[in-house]
Amino acid sequence: MSDDDGADDMMMLMCASCGITAEVDDVKLKNCNDCDLVRYCSIKCQKNHWPQHEEACKKRAAELRDELLFKQPDSSHLGDCPICCLPLPLDKEKSTLKGCCSKVICNGCDHANMVQEEEGKLNFKCPFCRKPTAETDEEFDKQNMKRIEANDPVAMTQRGGDQYDKGDYQSALTYFTKAAELGYVEAHFELSHLYRDGHGVEKDEGKETFHLEEAAIGGHPDARYNLGIGEWNNGKTERAVKHWIIAATQGDDDSIKMLMEGFKEGVVSKDDLAAALRAHHAAVDATKSPQREAAEEYFPNRQAFE
Repeated sequence: MSDDDGADDMMMLMCASCGITAEVDDVKLKNCNDCDLVRYCSIKCQKNHWPQHEEACKKRAAELRDELLFKQPDSSHLGDCPICCLPLPLDKEKSTLKGCCSKVICNGCDHANMVQEEEGKLNFKCPFCRKPTAETDEEFDKQNMKRIEANDPVAMTQRGGDQYDKGDYQSALTYFTKAAELGYVEAHFELSHLYRDGHGVEKDEGKETFHLEEAAIGGHPDARYNLGIGEWNNGKTERAVKHWIIAATQGDDDSIKMLMEGFKEGVVSKDDLAAALRAHHAAVDATKSPQREAAEEYFPNRQAFE
């Protein structure tokens, strides 16, 4: 152990402001919430020490945020189809949201269920929860409201999108905000648009970036692509390339295009581009199946939501 490591360990055993020690004085110390570099015995000590700690705290907090931001997600924010357990395609027209249970089902499983019911002359039911499929917009709306009342963030985001399309940005903001508070990644992405365009709120670049980052951390490739564009426009090409590489490995086509442009300009290496292309190809292949191909032939231009 180095002398610096030993000093750091000692700092964590005492209040950074008054020097009281946890072991000797039997005091419960609390970490600084932003950086975890120091500990305090009270709010008063934390406030008194802030002028000395501010610079190091902000620097370490930014480092921790970047560690989280640039970590490769295990999957896209869409996850897997709950029936076939294959990754859902990024193209939303290749899946459908069921209003009865707020599950996103790939078109392959939805089509296979439909074929089975047609052959057996059965009533159409959701392939996941087995409730009768909504046949009208009014029925879907009622199902959606029931899910909202059950605190379902997916249903809230769907309703927020409907309100946004109608120009009711305040209602959209309410639904998206609630869904984001419940941890729904897509809601963060939608909020970034509101703060970017000033719809229902004042334009706020800081909040736009925050919600894009939250969505990107949650595996949203479109959010990460947008972050890359912002970094690129600000001259931070290395950060932009990092974002696009991560999004490309999730199967994002636009990020691959930007990496190719970066390669032409000499800011993306041949090896990095080749690795991104291989990972992109693998991610796209993982979403394919004979069942999904059959569905694509049956309804090639299907809407993403029923």
